[in-house]
Amino acid sequence: MALHPGANETIRMSAIEIPPAERDVLACIHQRGETTAREIREAMWKYRPMAHGSVVTLLKRLEAKGLVAKEKGPVGKAFVYHATKAPNTTLGRMVRDLVRRVFRGDPIPLVASLFETRPPTAEQVVQLQALVDELRRKQNAKESRRP
Repeated sequence: MALHPGANETIRMSAIEIPPAERDVLACIHQRGETTAREIREAMWKYRPMAHGSVVTLLKRLEAKGLVAKEKGPVGKAFVYHATKAPNTTLGRMVRDLVRRVFRGDPIPLVASLFETRPPTAEQVVQLQALVDELRRKQNAKESRRP
């Protein structure tokens, strides 16, 4: 599947620009909850190695955008960071924009691409089937209410 021009560019989140490195740091914070810059750097080391200063710079950018807040940690000089918005609020917008820009508004190729890259486990297939069944029930209920 060919990506349209600009697919690897920064993804817009409303009026907020979220470059890939910032997205990775924000996703790490969402996964960990409250965390320090050192903990973020260590957690991301395998897939995005960065110097400590780079992580701090990205955290400052996220803080300036209102996506992250910090508090003085209990020990030493370290700050503890946390996301200011729920992951579904932040990441939902990014996924919608990704589907719109990269997959021309069609979410099916996104899902297919995910499963080609990393096939689901048997348990995940069961969970996915339950999700599809629930979506089908909601769609049928919506259609039965139409005049």
